[in-house]
Formats: sequence, structure tokens, C-alpha cells
Amino acid sequence: MGRKILIIGGVAAGPKVAARARRLDPDAQITILEKGEYISYAGCGMPYYLSGKIHDFDHLYSTAYGVKRDPEFFKAERGIDVLTGMEALAIDRANKKVTARNVATGEESVFEYDKLVLATGSNPITPPIENLNLKGVYRLNRLSDAPIIKQAMEAGEFNDVVVIGSGFIGMEAIDAVFSPMRTVTVVEFKDTMLPGILDPDLGKILYKNLYEQGLEGRFGEKVLRLEGQDGKVTKVITDKGEIPADAVVVAVGVRPNVKLAQEAGLTIGETGGILVNEYMQTSDPDIYALGDCVENTNIITGKKTLAPMATYANRQGRIVGDNVTGGKSAFKGVVGTGVLHCMGMNVARTGLGENQARDLGYDIETAMISTFDMTHYYPASNKVLLKMIVDKKTQRILGLQGIGKGEVAKRVDVVATLIYYGGTLDDLLNLDLGYAPPFSTPIDPLVHCGNTVKNKLEGIVNTYTAAEVQAKLERGDDFVLLDVRTPQQFATRNIDDPRVQQLTLGELRARLADVPKDKEIVTVCAMGSRAYEASRILKGAGFKDVKLMEAGMEGWPYDME
Repeated sequence: MGRKILIIGGVAAGPKVAARARRLDPDAQITILEKGEYISYAGCGMPYYLSGKIHDFDHLYSTAYGVKRDPEFFKAERGIDVLTGMEALAIDRANKKVTARNVATGEESVFEYDKLVLATGSNPITPPIENLNLKGVYRLNRLSDAPIIKQAMEAGEFNDVVVIGSGFIGMEAIDAVFSPMRTVTVVEFKDTMLPGILDPDLGKILYKNLYEQGLEGRFGEKVLRLEGQDGKVTKVITDKGEIPADAVVVAVGVRPNVKLAQEAGLTIGETGGILVNEYMQTSDPDIYALGDCVENTNIITGKKTLAPMATYANRQGRIVGDNVTGGKSAFKGVVGTGVLHCMGMNVARTGLGENQARDLGYDIETAMISTFDMTHYYPASNKVLLKMIVDKKTQRILGLQGIGKGEVAKRVDVVATLIYYGGTLDDLLNLDLGYAPPFSTPIDPLVHCGNTVKNKLEGIVNTYTAAEVQAKLERGDDFVLLDVRTPQQFATRNIDDPRVQQLTLGELRARLADVPKDKEIVTVCAMGSRAYEASRILKGAGFKDVKLMEAGMEGWPYDME
């Protein structure tokens, strides 16, 4: 018998380690201990099962060729022993043994190892909210949660739903339970949607789009307690009021499950995750850790961070599989890339956000653009908003965020690659990207965003964000907001203020005398391109103080007529 590889945790990271290790070492004795019932399942697929996009629950833990990934599958196809319902209790590092308990019988067993792998994942955060034990209160963290919620939905128990938290899990919960037949309200302690993932400006625009579909949002609001009747939840009480609820989904994030590692004396990092080196070794070189339970290194900043994402768990699984079988593969770190689909809107981000970059001391330039993801005349085209963050000094790209019904993930993937290799703005603008009408525009939206940053850096264009324009309106600043859309477009929706002047772009050159030269002019249009043209016309005609509003009306998250 070959080396003994013992893996604690059987969701994503653990089985990936086991599969890679088996391919590299056919003689190894590989054992997985998993406390739960299901192994190697697609937690990311749970929202799509709940919403009905995936009809068969078994598909969430089956192979692409239709075989359930259960202990029998792992034994027959991979030669791996998987013990479900087995909770690891303690690690004896001196004697290289792990004590585990059968959760059903209470019987304890001891397992020996040469190499031990900790894939213990994360635990859902339990907020200090009273009465979370009421019937009708759910979580969406483990596969066993999905059929419980599905059964309640099909039984008609969901009418007034409150989702607590608007991070990735919260947004997935919203997408899963939202229906025009239900009232769905999200309560978020921070001031905007997807805090820490999207900058506030994009978070507000995202919420505006979801609100127009029927989602209610309560931001900057803290849940204090739940109230119920006959043991079932009936309302959510916050510091600002109450919300009717017959179902509550708690989705306030996760924290690393490090209890076993901590009790074994392994070093825990500054973020609360298990400290590992680039080979995913813990402070004990014969014990590896990966996935949600470890801390990672941010490639841009060099600082430690938590990154509970399936992509990192699987990538690290391959590396640990190499190393427990004698290899020397390294995991360099994370950029912070994530994507999401919710209520028809795509969301993606990578790298640093604007506030993150400023807090870290970067002198940055940003730009937000609105455009189509493919040629506007192609029937499948949709709008996207992209926001780029660039270091002024080095012109190194620091981050990108995107939202919209169009394709944003592939644009973020390109920037994630550039960030990994330290790419600059000029590197982006010189990329040879593919084009055909069903895929992109002749100048890709990502390059269009980069060109806007370049124009700002070179002083060709000066801009205001929507928030800055709104602040100017609220302060009573004396300026002209020149809307260069057509009268028909202006009538559809516009900013109701006496400082707004409508003048179609095609008429501007002939009617320059109608625009006051002694005031600041801020141009605006539907998506930004006509406002840019208008600003150049005005500058060329001798207007001294001209700016445009970035992303046009598509980037305006405030009330309009």
C-alpha cells in the first residue's frame, strides 16, 4: 500500500484534491471524511434549482455524464474511500492520526495519514438577531438547505419574503425566490447592494434595475429581531421599522471553519483563515489546507484576504493534489474575480474597487461607460455598464466592475488576466480581441472603457459622475445640464430641474448661441457617446468650462420624470 492521504471535507476542494492525487499516484490510499450527507456537489447551482431552471435535484451532485457522485462512484471510478456522516474531531500531529465520529451512531474511529488535507470550508455567519429559530427562517449555504426551501415554495408558504444580506449568497437567494407573485424585500446593513463587491455607484444602479422589476430594498438598515405567531415568522423588525414576512432567508456571509486546525495548534492568519504558504502547506508541512478555510494573498496588494469562492477551491485542489503526491506546484494568489446572475442582470468584478484602491493609497483615475455588448443592430445585443480603475502613476489596471443584461463576465476575465500579469492601460488598448456582430463591437466595450480612461488622463475630456451631478443639483450650483438627446428621448425620462436644457446633438453646432458661455456646461445623453461629442464641439467653439456626465442616463440611479 502506498502513501496514506487523508482529506477532511468532501464538498468541492476535498474531492478535487483526491481526484488529482489519484491520477498522479495510483497506489496511494486516499480517504475523504465528510460530516454531511452529500459530497462533491454544486452549491453554486442551488439558486437555479430553487428557481426551476434546474428541475432534478440529483443534477447538483452528478457528473456531466449523469452518474451521481456518491461514495460508490468515488470507490468504483476513482479508487477513493469516502465516508459520509463522519465528523473529524481531533488531529494528533505527533502520531499523524485523526479521530472522527460517526454522527449517526456516535462511534469513534481513528485514521492514520502521511499527508493530511483540511478542506473544512466555511460556516454561515449567525447574526445577533432574536428568534432565528422560528419556522419559516431559512439559509442557503448547504445542499441540504435547497430541498427544504423548495418544498416550502411549492407548498405556497412563500408570499412575503425577506432576504437579510445582499452579498453573493443574498443575491443568489433573491434570484431564487423572486417572483411577480411574491413580495420580496432585501435588507442590507450597508448603504448599497453588493457592498464590498460593487462600488456604491454601480450598486445603486443595479438596485434601480432590480427595483423596476419589483424588488424592494431597505439599505443602511439593521435587523434587530424576528417576530412570529404560533412558532412561525410573521415580521422582521429593524432599527427603522417592520416588514411583513412569512419567510426569511438569512444570507449575511460566511467565515472560515478553522476550529479543527486551531485546536491542533496550526497557525491561523490575520484574516481568521488558516495560514498557508504558496504550496498550500500549513505551519505543519505534512498538513495542507485549501478552499474557504484558508486565507489567500491578494496579487495586487500583497495583503492577506479571504476568498470563499468555488473557483479558488478547485484551483487549489489541483495544486494540493500535486503536492501531496510529491509535486511542488504553487498557488500565487487571488485577484478577486467574481460573477453573478440575478433577476436578468449580470454582475462581474475583478481587482480593486475605487474605495479599496483609494484606501490603500493609490492615486487613481476611474471611468464608467454605458454601451452595447455587441453591435447595436444585432438582435441579441444588450446594454452593459463598465467601470475601470487605473493607477495614474503607472497606468497599471487595478480593477474592473460591470453590470447589465449584456455580457460582462468575459470583459472582467480579460482584465483579471491583465491584472495577474501587471498589465497597463496601453497593454489593454493593444490587445487583439475577437470581433463579429454576435460577439462584440468593432472596438470592444472593454477597450472603449479603457479609451475613456485614457482621454481623462490626457485631459481630452473632463467628467462628472452621476453622484457628483446630483450633488451639484442639490447644492444649487449655477450650471447648465445640457441634454443632447432627441426631444422624444428627453420626454421619455429626464431630470426635472430648471438648469436642464435640451438641445439635440445634431442641432448643437447651429445653435451654439443658445448655450450660455459664462456658465459651466455639463453634457448628458442616453449612454454617454453623444455627450462626449457635444463636449468636444463646445470646447472647439471656445467654451472654457465643459464636462460630461459619465454613462449618461443609463448611469443615473436617482429619481427622474
